[in-house]
Amino acid sequence: MKLSPTDAQRFMSLMLPLQWYVNQTARILPEIKDFESFCATEAEEKIQVRDYLFAHTELIDRFVQDNLEGLDKEGLETILSWKNYVSGDFYIERFLKKYNIFIADDDTVYGVLGLTNSPSDFIDKSNLPIRVQTILLPFQNKIVYDGFLRFYNVLFGRGISSSLKQVYLITKDNNAIVQTFDSSATEPKAKKKSTGKKSTNTDKDWALLLEELSTKAKKLKGGGGQPMTYSPTFSLVRASLELAKLATESQPDTDKLIKKHNRISTLLDQVADAIIREQ
Repeated sequence: MKLSPTDAQRFMSLMLPLQWYVNQTARILPEIKDFESFCATEAEEKIQVRDYLFAHTELIDRFVQDNLEGLDKEGLETILSWKNYVSGDFYIERFLKKYNIFIADDDTVYGVLGLTNSPSDFIDKSNLPIRVQTILLPFQNKIVYDGFLRFYNVLFGRGISSSLKQVYLITKDNNAIVQTFDSSATEPKAKKKSTGKKSTNTDKDWALLLEELSTKAKKLKGGGGQPMTYSPTFSLVRASLELAKLATESQPDTDKLIKKHNRISTLLDQVADAIIREQ
């Protein structure tokens, strides 16, 4: 559930110089005068540099162009690939031997590795699911989280735990767990059963419209600096559209409709909880 020591060392040999470059450029921690002191700085301070870096990814291009560290081509390409990151809130749903299961608010399921530590080293599985904010990065054709986790002090009942379990199991059955950000690596798609019937024009019209709305809804992102109601509300919008797509199929799958209904019920509870916490 974490990188090998060699791969972890390689990751840090690229990330730390990049963060130090960003700190020198933006003077986020001006009291830190040298690279060795920066490496020894507490995570609570380094995370400020990390946040600035991924809010200003043009600095990655500048770092690669300057290449003051004399990094090799492979290292520079790895750093450039970090512009293809995923940031946001996730549920850590379970620990597996191969990777850790992170579920995003849009129900995308990621297989994620730790760096020098696996989340299971400091999170008891009895506390799962747990909600965190982090950044996912490509590395060695795998997905890692960048070493920083912000935890939400929220307890989840059986409803949410059951819903997340269903999301994981359905995604697993469809071979759709995202394990790499490499665009050349194709994930196998779930095969749709042929019903032997042609869709009506009405079905096609609804399908096109709902697909268009779903694509637009994917751009709705909650997270840092925004009201806490945004994230569960946007998830509710996406889940509702998914329910509509299931309901308008030529032969709706009742089991999938029920599971999506349960997911929406859970999201409604999350929205209500967020509203209460903001009052």
